[in-house]
Amino acid sequence: MKTIAVPTRDQVSENNQAIFDNLQKGLGFVPNLYATFGYSKNGLGTYLNLQNAASSISKKEREVVNLVVSQVNDCRYCQSAHTVLGKMNGFTDEQILEIRKGEASFDAKLNALAVFVKDTTENRGRASAESVENFFAAGYTNENLVDVLMVIGDKIISNYLHAITQIPIDFPVAPVLEEVYA
Repeated sequence: MKTIAVPTRDQVSENNQAIFDNLQKGLGFVPNLYATFGYSKNGLGTYLNLQNAASSISKKEREVVNLVVSQVNDCRYCQSAHTVLGKMNGFTDEQILEIRKGEASFDAKLNALAVFVKDTTENRGRASAESVENFFAAGYTNENLVDVLMVIGDKIISNYLHAITQIPIDFPVAPVLEEVYA
């Protein structure tokens, strides 16, 4: 299989160089996955716009979606990145591991979200009537449904990019669930 290297600032378009500079200022580094989006003249900006779009779901809820989808898709890069972001949004290590399994026993509303996202992702958009009903019974709205699906789509894009490129993980590597629960 072809090896795909993480591009440097000099290897991307002028527009992406400006985005790299902003990421460097804001995060202190350019994550390898973002840099890899930089191979496309428009891909990096488009992806960041999608990822940072206004949403009716909270940052915590967004991290539930990110963690569950990344686990279902077995994306070690995104599991690792969103473990860091999950902690920044107030989740404990134990809660993050539980969320990755598609559960959140510590919060009924987040549990309904995690179950719905896992079901939706595993079944490629064909969630069971039960998980959809539980999602709405937990207090989510039609607007939330659309926004959750947008985040699922966002995460599938990044999961697939990493699956194909296998670029190095530049976050503390998240534990493998089988090792934690074995």
